Parts: sequence; C-alpha cells; structure tokens
Amino acid sequence: MKKIIITPENSNQRIDKFLVKEFFSYTRGEINRLIKDGKVKLNNQSPKLSYNLKESDLLTILFPKNKKIYKLVANENIKIEVIYQDKNIIVVNKPAGISVHPVRITDENALVNGLISFFPEIKKIGDGSNNSELRPGLVHRLDKDTSGVMVVARSQKVFEELKKLFQERKVSKEYLVLVQGKLEHKSGKIDQSVARSKNYKKQIVANSKTKTKIREAVTEYEVLKEYNNFSLVLARPKTGRMHQVRIHMFSIGHPVAGDRMYQKKIFYELKRPSRQMLHAQKIDFCLGKKAYSFFAPRPKDFSQFIKSLD
Repeated sequence: MKKIIITPENSNQRIDKFLVKEFFSYTRGEINRLIKDGKVKLNNQSPKLSYNLKESDLLTILFPKNKKIYKLVANENIKIEVIYQDKNIIVVNKPAGISVHPVRITDENALVNGLISFFPEIKKIGDGSNNSELRPGLVHRLDKDTSGVMVVARSQKVFEELKKLFQERKVSKEYLVLVQGKLEHKSGKIDQSVARSKNYKKQIVANSKTKTKIREAVTEYEVLKEYNNFSLVLARPKTGRMHQVRIHMFSIGHPVAGDRMYQKKIFYELKRPSRQMLHAQKIDFCLGKKAYSFFAPRPKDFSQFIKSLD
C-alpha cells in the first residue's frame, strides 16, 4: 500500500494523470482500472477518474502483488561518446535528439539504455525515488534536443556525493546557446523564479498568481557574437531547474533558436534550425580532493547553422 499527500505543486491535475506520472511502470489504462476497482482511495472515498486533485488530499493506493516492475533494457546500438571514465564516474557527450532516460515504458532508445549496455554496474545506482531504476547513475539531465557534457556515477557512494554537490550548487556549468534577436545588455544576470505550468509540460516565470511550487532560478550570461537577428551567448546557470536556460532567455525576449516550446511570434519568419541551439559545453566540480573539468566541443549541426548566418 502506498500513501501520498498532495502537495501544492501536484494540485490542479486529474487524479489518473497524476498517478500515471507518479508510477511509471503502470499504463494509464492500468491506473484507471485500479481506480474503478476501488484500489485507489481519495480521503478514504472512491474518486472519479476526472477528479482534480487539491492540496492536502490523501491518496491511498493498493497495488496488486503480482505487478511486474519495468526494467531497463540494455541497447548496445545506442552510440555513447565517452569523454572520460575512471572508477568513479563516466563523462559522456550526449548528442541532440536522444532522451536521457525512457519517457515511456516501451522506450529502449534512451541514453541510459546504451549506458547500461557498456557499464552494467550502474544499474542499481539511484536515490530510491519513484522509478529511480529508470535513471541509474544519473545525477543531472539534459533535454532531449540539448547536446553536451553529462556526468554519470559508477557507484552509490559517488552518486550520493555528486547529488550533494549539485544540491549545494558546487557544480559549475556552461552552456553555448544561440538566441533570437540582439540583446540590449551584452552581459547580465537573470534572477527570475520559475514554476511548472498548470499542465506540467513546461516551466513559467513565477508571479503572484502562480499556484504550483515556485523555485529560485538564476542564470548569468554573456554575448559572444552577434549575427543578423541572432546572438551567440554563453550561459552559466547557477541553479538547476528544468528548462532553465530556455525559459530565462525566453523571459527576456530572446528565445533559443529552434525552441518549439518557448517561442515568440515575432521570430516565426526567421531562419530556423532543426532543433534548439543549446549545448552544454563545460562542467567543473571537485570530487573528494580531485578537481574535474570537462569540455564538449560544439556539435556539427550547431556549427553548421552558425556558419550559415555569416
């Protein structure tokens, strides 16, 4: 039996949709069956499928004992560009167009599917949270269409140490980003808290009416070069929020080139790349007494698009 108290960030969404997100190994049909069969209780009552959750609601879920837990499938066909490896960490240069971990039960083409094929020891590494078995060894993530450097832990001890470094903001990251338009200020700091949108599919800049959980978000930036209607920017996020660089650049009126989610109509007619021009090029941290610094050169598609602007 599992009990969940609904927090503000999880309110205002349908009970079935929330449970599908919370328990990755169950399909929506299976969740709906559990609700219809009375295996899900809302404040000790049987809820409707369409019920919208409220803050402090108590959910009690009785799962069948014979339910199979979804396991990652190793896929040796996933190309892994390893920048560095030792007994503690694996550092990879993630290509654009591939998810870091599965987003559907049937997915076998995520980065971690390839990682466990070459580094099977990471399979049991995680924080024990819901569906953590789908994110073995991952201490941070990149969006599907973002390329660049990523660090993966090879032991539980190192995993916990790295997670702590990220939580304490002791990891330095640099992103190369091509944005639309020319920035008025050629360097600066964007200090705007973010929150999930009502449908939970993207982030928004928080305001006084925001109902989901508000999180601090800070990004420093510097313009490296200007083109006609575009600017190449170096971004240094000081916090690690989902879509942070994308939402922050969008918030100051200069969305990432190629970004389909955070976009402005005034730029629709501009030349558009096939994916968002965001690349995690550098990461620095200290693990134990050793300082690490890793760099991933800009990928070919990134360089080719920039060259086309000259």
